[in-house]
Amino acid sequence: MLLLLPPSEGKTPAPDDAAPVDLAALSGADTLTSQRQAVLAALAEASARPDAHALLGVGTSLAGEVQRNTRLHAEPAAPAAHVYTGVLYAAAGLASVPDTGAVRVVSGLWGAVAPGDRIPAYRLSMGVDLPGVGKLAAAWRVPLEAALGARAPGDVVVDCRSATYLAAWKPLPGTSEWVTVRVVREVAGRRAVVSHNAKHTRGVLAGHLLRRAAAPTSAAELLDAAGELVGTVIGTEVGTGLDYRLLEVSLEKARTRSAPATLELVIG
Repeated sequence: MLLLLPPSEGKTPAPDDAAPVDLAALSGADTLTSQRQAVLAALAEASARPDAHALLGVGTSLAGEVQRNTRLHAEPAAPAAHVYTGVLYAAAGLASVPDTGAVRVVSGLWGAVAPGDRIPAYRLSMGVDLPGVGKLAAAWRVPLEAALGARAPGDVVVDCRSATYLAAWKPLPGTSEWVTVRVVREVAGRRAVVSHNAKHTRGVLAGHLLRRAAAPTSAAELLDAAGELVGTVIGTEVGTGLDYRLLEVSLEKARTRSAPATLELVIG
């Protein structure tokens, strides 16, 4: 299994006395270091500009995080599993799972990192058109193919990324089973796509897959593994305090050779 996650929007800074990032020590260093250096330099320059917030698509309330972007080479670093926070990561409990090489977080700054890779907190979305580099999703496609394209063949790629990050890399047709994860809510017999609860549910699924004795190696095994959660409480609604459960799982076949299959999780 190769489990692909999006980075969290918010990041938790490392302790002040932690050592800075060592690009040579990050996973995929042989194929990704050159592009990482280019994006780091361009981000530092862009973040120092008067129009930095507009360039990065963030509000002025994040001025401190934008300023941090100008000195990331010297900022303290911590394992990515501790830096990335948010709904999905809280539900997955990624920091408490041994790093087996099954997970990659796809990032606008780093390309892709493993949970144990030490990185500083930063602010940069894959959707940014970064001066000096260009649109990040396009800029990362070739390096990520070199890094992830060698890892995916013959395995199942479980893709929990949003469309913005999915644009940076997709498995080549026929090389692996590629499955995206969709979460829908069932209310009074009707189903609708959800957002906040979708992140949480994907996190629960990710944590479950990583804690199993054997990771799935095919789409069929992924469906069986997800089915183990049917009937269990997935989370609690914010505001009402009501629990919701996983009601059903199904696998929708890919519509074309280059498209992914879809694992649908029904909550309610």
